[in-house]
Amino acid sequence: MATSGRADDTRPAARAGEAEGGAGDTAPGPLDSVLRPVRAGNGFEEALEQVLQLLRLGLVPPGERLPSERELSQHLRISRVTLREVLKVLQDQNMVESRRGRYGGTFVLPRTAAPDGDGELRRRIAAVDVEDTLRFREVLEAGAAGLCAEGLTAEGEGRLRGALDATRGARLEDYRRQDTLLHLTLAELSGSRTLAAQYAAVRATLNELLDGIPLLVRNLEHSQQQHAAVVEAVLDRDPDAAREMMREHCGGTAALLRGFLA
Repeated sequence: MATSGRADDTRPAARAGEAEGGAGDTAPGPLDSVLRPVRAGNGFEEALEQVLQLLRLGLVPPGERLPSERELSQHLRISRVTLREVLKVLQDQNMVESRRGRYGGTFVLPRTAAPDGDGELRRRIAAVDVEDTLRFREVLEAGAAGLCAEGLTAEGEGRLRGALDATRGARLEDYRRQDTLLHLTLAELSGSRTLAAQYAAVRATLNELLDGIPLLVRNLEHSQQQHAAVVEAVLDRDPDAAREMMREHCGGTAALLRGFLA
């Protein structure tokens, strides 16, 4: 039976007025309207989405310091390990920098002029309804996973295992292609040619958007865990679990896209 979430992604909510070190030291403010506890299943992706939104809204101006790790982790209800992985992504994208010392912390960097690649991404976004694409993708993917779990032939099980194995052994530059093939395999094995055709079309649109954002190793590792959970649920003949795990997986991708494309 597939299970959702990771034990190190979330922590129990602190009581009002309490912090890690004792009495609470934060008051309600702009952070409360942007940062909210993330769900266990996509802790990294949803936390990244929210911190990106915090930066894009300008709630922390360039040159200013982000809230402390303690404050951010409390708002998001994630471990500091996960938060540091989020901040590392932002550093790699030259959006923040880490400074050491007594007055150190994580500081917001000025936004640079958009490169040509960013302009191309904006053109792609303008050409599609992103939210509609993400919703339709989730409906098709969850439906396909549920149908597959209702019964596969031995040949179908072998194809599905093979597609999953191919993602596990994929090089970083080839991962997205193997990821696409795994999802297409699920759609084809659903037994509905119409569903498979519709999914192929929406996946092509999705890949146009995904190609415009960075490949994040943490996200790929998390996606791989979710892939395995979906396949496990399908092979266990558990349609409800297969659909739920696929919805969670689609939600992680949606969170990343919303974060980077906002």
